[in-house]
Amino acid sequence: MSTIQNLSHSPKPDNVEKLLNELPKACFWEAKEICQWEGFWFLTPLIEPAITFRSTFQARDDDVLLASTMKTGTTWLKALTLCIMQKRSHQNSHELDDILTTGNPHFHIPTIEGTIYATKTPPFDIYDASTPRLLHTHLSYAVLPDSVKNSACKIVYIARNPKDTLISMWHFFNSVFKPNQDPIPLEKALDIFCSGVHLYGPFFEHVVEYWQESQKRPQKILFIKYEELKSDPKQYVSKIAEFLGRPFADEKEVYESLSAELVGESVGRKGKTGMSEKRWR
Repeated sequence: MSTIQNLSHSPKPDNVEKLLNELPKACFWEAKEICQWEGFWFLTPLIEPAITFRSTFQARDDDVLLASTMKTGTTWLKALTLCIMQKRSHQNSHELDDILTTGNPHFHIPTIEGTIYATKTPPFDIYDASTPRLLHTHLSYAVLPDSVKNSACKIVYIARNPKDTLISMWHFFNSVFKPNQDPIPLEKALDIFCSGVHLYGPFFEHVVEYWQESQKRPQKILFIKYEELKSDPKQYVSKIAEFLGRPFADEKEVYESLSAELVGESVGRKGKTGMSEKRWR
């Protein structure tokens, strides 16, 4: 597997191979080995870039970090935030639409530890702190770099009802790990989910970490619920924009910049994520 350019620019942590050999391991979805690091479960190749991120990333005060566990609305949050952050530099919705049609939100806002699975080089070096960055991670709050926690950079976290998260995971991982095979029974998927031995699990601990920090430092972390965003998108998109220091001038600007058609087209586009499903198998 080739190393994506933006990871090769950063120094590698020492003794990663030794650490990987010592970590607890399990078989996930009857298909893939996962390792437990810092209390959470990862595909083995994700641990080195996660360690690199924690140990070397230097956050800017004007960076924005999106965070989520898996299957909780990540693509939607990326698309919405991209629209919010770009709206001041683009004079009309046509120009903004051009941005979204040049690549899926996962391309424009790379998931830091997941860029090893990218099929296209990300549009910028995530370790280059010369300009503000808009990034995403599935990592728990506890393992974020100290520079992220101690700087003024903003974090937006999206959570989702665990039942719906489970169903989404069940469909997704069956399609990735069990193509043309009988799917893992839903009852077994429930056991896996509740045990916490799944990618980026345990689910509840992941959510609670960000929730607790958002209560301690609401100016630092905005905790958004998928269901609330879905039920009242205008209110919560405006809330995200306000939190990021990009408030909308009026209601008209909300509709012009974040029309349901524009965001829905981006979120619904299949097969253009810039990520390779094969490498998950």
